Amino acid sequence: MFSVEDTEKIILDAIQPLTATETVTLDAVAGRILATPVSSELDYPHEDNSAMDGYAARSRDLSQATSDHPVTLNIIEEIPAGVAPSHRLDKGQAARIFTGGMLPLGADTIIMQEETEREGDQVKVFSAPESGQFVRKQGSFYQAKQCLLPVSIPIKAPEIAILAAMQCREVSVYCRPRITMFSSGNELVMPNETLKRGQLVDSNQYALKELVKQQGGVAIPLGIIRDDKEALKSAIAQAISSSDLVISTGGVSVGDYDYIESILTELGGTIKINSVAIKPGKPLTFATFPNCYYFGLPGNPVSALVTFWRFVAPAIKKLSGQTSNIEPTFVTAKTQQALKANGKRETYLWGKVSAIGGEYQFHLAGGSHSSGNLINLAQTNALAVIPVGETQISAQKTVTVMLIN
Repeated sequence: MFSVEDTEKIILDAIQPLTATETVTLDAVAGRILATPVSSELDYPHEDNSAMDGYAARSRDLSQATSDHPVTLNIIEEIPAGVAPSHRLDKGQAARIFTGGMLPLGADTIIMQEETEREGDQVKVFSAPESGQFVRKQGSFYQAKQCLLPVSIPIKAPEIAILAAMQCREVSVYCRPRITMFSSGNELVMPNETLKRGQLVDSNQYALKELVKQQGGVAIPLGIIRDDKEALKSAIAQAISSSDLVISTGGVSVGDYDYIESILTELGGTIKINSVAIKPGKPLTFATFPNCYYFGLPGNPVSALVTFWRFVAPAIKKLSGQTSNIEPTFVTAKTQQALKANGKRETYLWGKVSAIGGEYQFHLAGGSHSSGNLINLAQTNALAVIPVGETQISAQKTVTVMLIN
Protein backbone atom coordinates (compact mmCIF):
# COMPACT_ATOMS: atom_id res chain seq x y z
CA MET A 1 0.00 0.00 0.00
CA PHE A 2 1.50 3.30 -1.13
CA SER A 3 1.47 6.52 0.86
CA VAL A 4 -0.48 9.46 -0.52
CA GLU A 5 2.73 11.37 -1.20
CA ASP A 6 4.33 8.44 -3.05
CA THR A 7 1.14 7.83 -5.02
CA GLU A 8 1.06 11.44 -6.22
CA LYS A 9 4.71 11.26 -7.27
CA ILE A 10 4.35 7.94 -9.11
CA ILE A 11 1.34 9.21 -11.04
CA LEU A 12 2.78 12.59 -12.00
CA ASP A 13 6.15 11.07 -12.93
CA ALA A 14 4.35 8.64 -15.25
CA ILE A 15 2.10 11.19 -16.98
CA GLN A 16 3.59 12.73 -20.12
CA PRO A 17 1.87 15.83 -21.56
CA LEU A 18 0.13 15.56 -24.89
CA THR A 19 1.97 17.24 -27.75
CA ALA A 20 -0.76 17.57 -30.38
CA THR A 21 -1.89 21.16 -30.94
CA GLU A 22 -4.60 23.04 -32.78
CA THR A 23 -5.35 26.67 -33.60
CA VAL A 24 -8.51 28.16 -32.10
CA THR A 25 -10.21 31.55 -32.22
CA LEU A 26 -10.88 33.84 -29.29
CA ASP A 27 -14.42 32.51 -29.05
CA ALA A 28 -13.13 28.98 -28.40
CA VAL A 29 -10.02 29.61 -26.30
CA ALA A 30 -11.58 29.61 -22.81
CA GLY A 31 -10.09 26.93 -20.58
CA ARG A 32 -7.47 25.85 -23.12
CA ILE A 33 -3.73 25.52 -22.47
CA LEU A 34 -1.37 27.65 -24.58
CA ALA A 35 0.92 25.55 -26.77
CA THR A 36 3.18 28.41 -27.89
CA PRO A 37 4.03 31.79 -26.36
CA VAL A 38 1.89 34.69 -27.57
CA SER A 39 3.18 38.10 -28.65
CA SER A 40 1.58 41.10 -30.35
CA GLU A 41 2.58 43.69 -32.91
CA LEU A 42 0.97 46.39 -30.77
CA ASP A 43 2.25 48.42 -27.84
CA TYR A 44 -0.03 48.70 -24.82
CA PRO A 45 -1.21 51.37 -24.30
CA HIS A 46 -1.26 51.87 -28.05
CA GLU A 47 -0.39 55.56 -27.61
CA ASP A 48 0.04 58.09 -24.80
CA ASN A 49 -3.39 58.60 -23.22
CA SER A 50 -5.03 60.21 -20.24
CA ALA A 51 -5.80 58.36 -17.01
CA MET A 52 -8.15 61.17 -15.87
CA ASP A 53 -10.87 63.52 -17.02
CA GLY A 54 -9.24 66.94 -17.17
CA TYR A 55 -6.93 68.95 -19.38
CA ALA A 56 -3.86 68.05 -21.41
CA ALA A 57 -1.16 70.69 -21.11
CA ARG A 58 2.55 71.47 -21.10
CA SER A 59 3.97 71.16 -17.58
CA ARG A 60 6.48 73.97 -18.18
CA ASP A 61 3.60 76.41 -18.75
CA LEU A 62 2.23 75.62 -15.28
CA SER A 63 5.35 75.55 -13.12
CA GLN A 64 4.21 78.68 -11.22
CA ALA A 65 0.54 77.74 -10.80
CA THR A 66 -0.82 77.84 -7.22
CA SER A 67 -4.22 78.02 -5.60
CA ASP A 68 -3.68 81.76 -4.99
CA HIS A 69 -2.11 82.48 -8.37
CA PRO A 70 -3.63 80.21 -11.01
CA VAL A 71 -2.34 80.06 -14.55
CA THR A 72 -4.84 80.55 -17.37
CA LEU A 73 -4.61 78.46 -20.56
CA ASN A 74 -6.53 78.68 -23.83
CA ILE A 75 -8.57 75.57 -24.70
CA ILE A 76 -8.03 74.74 -28.37
CA GLU A 77 -9.90 71.42 -28.72
CA GLU A 78 -11.76 68.62 -26.96
CA ILE A 79 -10.45 65.05 -27.07
CA PRO A 80 -12.84 62.25 -26.08
CA ALA A 81 -11.63 58.64 -25.96
CA GLY A 82 -11.32 57.12 -29.41
CA VAL A 83 -10.78 60.42 -31.25
CA ALA A 84 -7.33 61.43 -32.48
CA PRO A 85 -6.22 64.98 -31.59
CA SER A 86 -6.31 67.56 -34.39
CA HIS A 87 -3.84 70.13 -33.06
CA ARG A 88 -0.45 70.42 -31.45
CA LEU A 89 -0.31 72.30 -28.15
CA ASP A 90 1.80 75.44 -28.16
CA LYS A 91 2.70 77.77 -25.31
CA GLY A 92 -0.29 78.73 -23.15
CA GLN A 93 -2.63 76.16 -24.70
CA ALA A 94 -4.57 73.20 -23.31
CA ALA A 95 -6.96 70.56 -24.60
CA ARG A 96 -10.05 69.31 -22.79
CA ILE A 97 -9.47 65.55 -22.49
CA PHE A 98 -11.38 62.57 -21.11
CA THR A 99 -10.17 59.30 -19.60
CA GLY A 100 -8.59 57.21 -22.34
CA GLY A 101 -8.21 60.18 -24.67
CA MET A 102 -5.04 60.37 -26.74
CA LEU A 103 -2.56 63.06 -25.74
CA PRO A 104 -2.01 65.75 -28.37
CA LEU A 105 1.50 66.49 -29.56
CA GLY A 106 3.25 68.96 -27.27
CA ALA A 107 1.35 67.85 -24.14
CA ASP A 108 3.24 66.05 -21.40
CA THR A 109 0.87 66.20 -18.43
CA ILE A 110 -2.77 65.97 -17.38
CA ILE A 111 -4.39 68.34 -14.89
CA MET A 112 -7.29 66.62 -13.22
CA GLN A 113 -10.62 68.41 -13.55
CA GLU A 114 -10.85 69.06 -9.80
CA GLU A 115 -7.73 71.27 -9.95
CA THR A 116 -9.21 73.61 -12.56
CA GLU A 117 -11.94 76.15 -13.22
CA ARG A 118 -13.25 76.64 -16.75
CA GLU A 119 -14.40 79.99 -18.10
CA GLY A 120 -15.59 79.66 -21.70
CA ASP A 121 -12.62 78.80 -23.91
CA GLN A 122 -10.14 79.24 -21.08
CA VAL A 123 -9.25 77.20 -18.02
CA LYS A 124 -7.62 78.31 -14.77
CA VAL A 125 -5.16 75.80 -13.30
CA PHE A 126 -4.61 75.95 -9.52
CA SER A 127 -1.61 73.60 -9.09
CA ALA A 128 1.68 72.89 -10.82
CA PRO A 129 1.63 69.36 -12.29
CA GLU A 130 4.68 67.22 -12.87
CA SER A 131 5.62 66.06 -16.34
CA GLY A 132 3.92 62.71 -17.00
CA GLN A 133 1.24 63.20 -14.36
CA PHE A 134 -1.82 61.00 -15.10
CA VAL A 135 -0.32 60.05 -18.46
CA ARG A 136 -0.35 56.40 -19.51
CA LYS A 137 2.71 56.23 -21.76
CA GLN A 138 2.67 54.20 -24.97
CA GLY A 139 4.17 50.76 -24.34
CA SER A 140 4.42 51.29 -20.57
CA PHE A 141 2.36 48.12 -19.89
CA TYR A 142 3.60 46.04 -22.82
CA GLN A 143 6.04 46.59 -25.67
CA ALA A 144 5.34 45.11 -29.10
CA LYS A 145 6.87 41.73 -29.98
CA GLN A 146 7.74 40.89 -26.37
CA CYS A 147 6.23 37.79 -24.74
CA LEU A 148 2.64 38.62 -23.88
CA LEU A 149 1.51 35.24 -22.49
CA PRO A 150 3.88 32.30 -21.80
CA VAL A 151 3.42 28.73 -22.96
CA SER A 152 1.50 26.12 -20.92
CA ILE A 153 -0.81 28.45 -19.01
CA PRO A 154 -4.59 27.96 -18.85
CA ILE A 155 -6.58 30.67 -20.61
CA LYS A 156 -9.16 32.28 -18.36
CA ALA A 157 -11.11 35.55 -18.48
CA PRO A 158 -8.13 37.92 -17.85
CA GLU A 159 -6.04 36.20 -20.53
CA ILE A 160 -8.95 36.33 -22.99
CA ALA A 161 -9.28 40.07 -22.33
CA ILE A 162 -5.55 40.52 -23.00
CA LEU A 163 -5.70 38.53 -26.24
CA ALA A 164 -8.69 40.54 -27.43
CA ALA A 165 -7.14 43.91 -26.52
CA MET A 166 -3.95 43.02 -28.38
CA GLN A 167 -5.82 41.72 -31.45
CA CYS A 168 -4.52 38.17 -31.07
CA ARG A 169 -7.47 36.61 -32.87
CA GLU A 170 -6.11 33.05 -33.08
CA VAL A 171 -3.79 31.13 -30.76
CA SER A 172 -2.18 27.70 -30.70
CA VAL A 173 -3.39 25.45 -27.86
CA TYR A 174 -2.84 21.84 -26.84
CA CYS A 175 -5.56 19.44 -27.91
CA ARG A 176 -7.86 18.48 -25.07
CA PRO A 177 -7.23 15.00 -23.64
CA ARG A 178 -9.93 12.48 -24.52
CA ILE A 179 -11.09 10.85 -21.29
CA THR A 180 -13.37 7.84 -21.39
CA MET A 181 -15.27 6.82 -18.26
CA PHE A 182 -17.59 4.08 -17.18
CA SER A 183 -19.08 2.60 -14.02
CA SER A 184 -19.02 -1.12 -13.28
CA GLY A 185 -21.46 -3.11 -11.17
CA ASN A 186 -24.53 -5.31 -11.53
CA GLU A 187 -26.30 -3.25 -8.87
CA LEU A 188 -26.19 0.01 -10.83
CA VAL A 189 -28.97 1.66 -12.81
CA MET A 190 -29.24 4.97 -14.62
CA PRO A 191 -31.17 7.88 -13.03
CA ASN A 192 -34.04 7.49 -15.51
CA GLU A 193 -34.56 3.77 -14.78
CA THR A 194 -36.97 2.29 -12.25
CA LEU A 195 -35.06 1.60 -9.04
CA LYS A 196 -35.62 -1.91 -7.68
CA ARG A 197 -34.76 -3.17 -4.21
CA GLY A 198 -31.04 -3.70 -3.81
CA GLN A 199 -30.13 -1.46 -6.73
CA LEU A 200 -28.19 1.82 -6.69
CA VAL A 201 -28.30 4.79 -9.03
CA ASP A 202 -24.99 5.47 -10.77
CA SER A 203 -24.03 8.97 -9.58
CA ASN A 204 -20.30 8.57 -10.17
CA GLN A 205 -20.38 8.92 -13.94
CA TYR A 206 -22.34 12.18 -13.81
CA ALA A 207 -20.03 13.74 -11.20
CA LEU A 208 -16.86 12.58 -12.94
CA LYS A 209 -18.06 13.83 -16.31
CA GLU A 210 -18.41 17.33 -14.85
CA LEU A 211 -15.07 17.14 -13.04
CA VAL A 212 -13.30 16.06 -16.23
CA LYS A 213 -14.80 19.00 -18.10
CA GLN A 214 -13.68 21.36 -15.32
CA GLN A 215 -10.10 20.13 -15.80
CA GLY A 216 -10.27 20.78 -19.54
CA GLY A 217 -10.77 17.20 -20.73
CA VAL A 218 -13.22 15.85 -23.30
CA ALA A 219 -15.50 13.50 -21.34
CA ILE A 220 -16.64 10.34 -23.16
CA PRO A 221 -19.09 8.37 -20.97
CA LEU A 222 -19.60 4.68 -21.80
CA GLY A 223 -22.35 4.14 -19.25
CA ILE A 224 -22.64 1.13 -16.95
CA ILE A 225 -20.71 -2.09 -17.66
CA ARG A 226 -21.95 -5.19 -15.87
CA ASP A 227 -19.72 -7.36 -13.70
CA ASP A 228 -18.91 -9.72 -16.55
CA LYS A 229 -15.23 -10.17 -17.26
CA GLU A 230 -15.57 -10.42 -21.04
CA ALA A 231 -17.88 -7.39 -21.23
CA LEU A 232 -15.49 -5.39 -19.06
CA LYS A 233 -12.47 -6.51 -21.07
CA SER A 234 -14.12 -5.49 -24.32
CA ALA A 235 -15.12 -2.07 -22.92
CA ILE A 236 -11.66 -1.39 -21.48
CA ALA A 237 -9.90 -2.49 -24.67
CA GLN A 238 -12.09 -0.14 -26.69
CA ALA A 239 -11.51 2.73 -24.24
CA ILE A 240 -7.72 2.48 -24.06
CA SER A 241 -7.43 2.27 -27.86
CA SER A 242 -9.40 5.48 -28.43
CA SER A 243 -8.60 7.62 -25.36
CA ASP A 244 -5.73 9.42 -23.69
CA LEU A 245 -6.98 8.46 -20.24
CA VAL A 246 -9.65 6.09 -18.91
CA ILE A 247 -11.51 6.35 -15.59
CA SER A 248 -13.62 3.54 -14.20
CA THR A 249 -15.38 3.30 -10.86
CA GLY A 250 -15.91 0.04 -9.02
CA GLY A 251 -14.33 -3.36 -9.52
CA VAL A 252 -10.92 -2.51 -8.06
CA SER A 253 -11.23 -4.07 -4.61
CA VAL A 254 -10.79 -7.74 -3.65
CA GLY A 255 -14.30 -9.08 -4.24
CA ASP A 256 -15.24 -12.02 -6.43
CA TYR A 257 -16.47 -9.63 -9.15
CA ASP A 258 -13.55 -7.18 -9.03
CA TYR A 259 -11.95 -7.93 -12.39
CA ILE A 260 -10.38 -4.59 -13.35
CA GLU A 261 -6.79 -5.20 -12.29
CA SER A 262 -6.49 -8.63 -13.91
CA ILE A 263 -8.02 -7.28 -17.15
CA LEU A 264 -5.55 -4.40 -17.27
CA THR A 265 -2.67 -6.86 -16.95
CA GLU A 266 -4.12 -9.13 -19.65
CA LEU A 267 -4.40 -6.15 -22.01
CA GLY A 268 -0.72 -5.28 -21.54
CA GLY A 269 -1.02 -2.56 -18.93
CA THR A 270 1.59 -1.90 -16.25
CA ILE A 271 0.03 -1.62 -12.79
CA LYS A 272 1.79 1.22 -10.97
CA ILE A 273 -0.61 1.58 -8.02
CA ASN A 274 -3.20 -0.82 -6.61
CA SER A 275 -3.73 0.39 -3.05
CA VAL A 276 -3.23 3.72 -1.27
CA ALA A 277 -3.06 4.58 2.42
CA ILE A 278 -5.90 7.10 2.12
CA LYS A 279 -9.37 7.20 3.64
CA PRO A 280 -11.67 7.26 1.79
CA GLY A 281 -10.19 5.76 -1.36
CA LYS A 282 -7.89 2.88 -0.44
CA PRO A 283 -8.66 0.60 -3.46
CA LEU A 284 -7.20 2.88 -6.17
CA THR A 285 -5.62 1.45 -9.31
CA PHE A 286 -3.35 3.36 -11.66
CA ALA A 287 -1.96 1.69 -14.78
CA THR A 288 -0.09 2.80 -17.86
CA PHE A 289 -0.35 1.70 -21.48
CA PRO A 290 1.87 2.86 -24.38
CA ASN A 291 -0.64 5.54 -25.42
CA CYS A 292 -3.08 5.72 -22.53
CA TYR A 293 -3.36 5.98 -18.75
CA TYR A 294 -5.92 4.19 -16.59
CA PHE A 295 -7.46 5.13 -13.24
CA GLY A 296 -9.62 2.57 -11.49
CA LEU A 297 -11.42 4.47 -8.74
CA PRO A 298 -13.42 2.97 -5.87
CA GLY A 299 -17.15 2.61 -6.44
CA ASN A 300 -18.29 4.35 -3.27
CA PRO A 301 -19.33 7.89 -4.33
CA VAL A 302 -17.27 9.85 -1.81
CA SER A 303 -14.20 7.68 -2.40
CA ALA A 304 -14.48 8.25 -6.15
CA LEU A 305 -14.67 12.03 -5.73
CA VAL A 306 -11.90 12.29 -3.12
CA THR A 307 -9.48 10.20 -5.21
CA PHE A 308 -10.34 12.24 -8.29
CA TRP A 309 -9.66 15.53 -6.51
CA ARG A 310 -6.45 14.23 -4.94
CA PHE A 311 -4.89 12.25 -7.80
CA VAL A 312 -6.79 12.36 -11.10
CA ALA A 313 -7.27 16.14 -11.42
CA PRO A 314 -3.50 16.84 -11.22
CA ALA A 315 -2.85 14.07 -13.75
CA ILE A 316 -5.32 15.59 -16.23
CA LYS A 317 -3.76 19.03 -15.78
CA LYS A 318 -0.30 17.67 -16.57
CA LEU A 319 -1.63 15.60 -19.48
CA SER A 320 -3.25 18.76 -20.88
CA GLY A 321 0.09 20.55 -21.06
CA GLN A 322 -0.19 22.68 -17.92
CA THR A 323 3.15 23.00 -16.13
CA SER A 324 2.34 25.04 -13.01
CA ASN A 325 -0.30 24.87 -10.28
CA ILE A 326 -0.86 21.20 -11.03
CA GLU A 327 -0.94 19.81 -7.50
CA PRO A 328 -3.91 20.48 -5.18
CA THR A 329 -3.87 23.69 -3.14
CA PHE A 330 -3.44 23.28 0.60
CA VAL A 331 -3.95 25.92 3.29
CA THR A 332 -3.73 25.95 7.07
CA ALA A 333 -7.03 26.49 8.87
CA LYS A 334 -8.41 26.43 12.41
CA THR A 335 -10.95 23.65 12.74
CA GLN A 336 -14.18 24.59 14.47
CA GLN A 337 -14.99 20.99 15.43
CA ALA A 338 -12.90 18.08 16.66
CA LEU A 339 -11.69 15.87 13.80
CA LYS A 340 -11.27 12.13 14.33
CA ALA A 341 -9.52 9.33 12.42
CA ASN A 342 -8.23 5.83 13.08
CA GLY A 343 -4.63 6.89 12.44
CA LYS A 344 -3.90 4.05 10.01
CA ARG A 345 -4.38 5.98 6.78
CA GLU A 346 -4.22 9.64 5.73
CA THR A 347 -7.82 10.69 6.32
CA TYR A 348 -9.80 13.32 4.41
CA LEU A 349 -12.88 14.86 6.06
CA TRP A 350 -15.09 17.18 4.04
CA GLY A 351 -16.55 20.52 4.99
CA LYS A 352 -16.35 24.24 4.31
CA VAL A 353 -13.41 26.60 4.64
CA SER A 354 -13.83 30.36 4.91
CA ALA A 355 -11.58 33.33 5.67
CA ILE A 356 -12.66 35.05 8.89
CA GLY A 357 -10.68 37.66 10.81
CA GLY A 358 -7.51 37.14 8.80
CA GLU A 359 -7.43 33.34 9.13
CA TYR A 360 -8.99 30.31 7.50
CA GLN A 361 -11.62 28.45 9.49
CA PHE A 362 -12.75 24.91 8.68
CA HIS A 363 -16.28 23.75 9.46
CA LEU A 364 -16.80 19.98 9.33
CA ALA A 365 -19.85 18.85 7.35
CA GLY A 366 -22.56 17.46 9.59
CA GLY A 367 -23.69 13.85 9.52
CA SER A 368 -21.83 10.64 8.81
CA HIS A 369 -18.46 10.77 7.07
CA SER A 370 -18.97 7.41 5.43
CA SER A 371 -17.58 6.84 1.94
CA GLY A 372 -21.11 5.96 0.87
CA ASN A 373 -22.71 9.14 2.20
CA LEU A 374 -22.84 11.42 -0.81
CA ILE A 375 -25.49 13.72 0.68
CA ASN A 376 -23.38 15.82 3.04
CA LEU A 377 -20.84 16.59 0.31
CA ALA A 378 -23.25 19.25 -0.97
CA GLN A 379 -21.83 22.80 -0.78
CA THR A 380 -18.49 21.63 0.61
CA ASN A 381 -15.33 23.29 -0.68
CA ALA A 382 -12.51 21.69 1.29
CA LEU A 383 -11.08 18.48 2.75
CA ALA A 384 -9.36 18.50 6.14
CA VAL A 385 -6.32 16.21 6.14
CA ILE A 386 -5.52 14.12 9.22
CA PRO A 387 -2.03 12.59 8.85
CA VAL A 388 -1.20 8.94 9.39
CA GLY A 389 -0.62 8.30 13.10
CA GLU A 390 -3.00 10.99 14.35
CA THR A 391 -6.39 10.03 15.73
CA GLN A 392 -7.79 13.42 16.67
CA ILE A 393 -7.32 17.12 16.06
CA SER A 394 -9.10 19.13 18.73
CA ALA A 395 -11.43 22.01 17.97
CA GLN A 396 -9.67 25.38 17.53
CA LYS A 397 -6.42 23.63 16.54
CA THR A 398 -4.81 24.09 13.14
CA VAL A 399 -5.28 21.54 10.37
CA THR A 400 -4.07 21.24 6.80
CA VAL A 401 -6.97 21.72 4.39
CA MET A 402 -7.13 20.83 0.69
CA LEU A 403 -9.27 23.20 -1.37
CA ILE A 404 -11.79 21.67 -3.79
CA ASN A 405 -14.42 23.08 -6.16
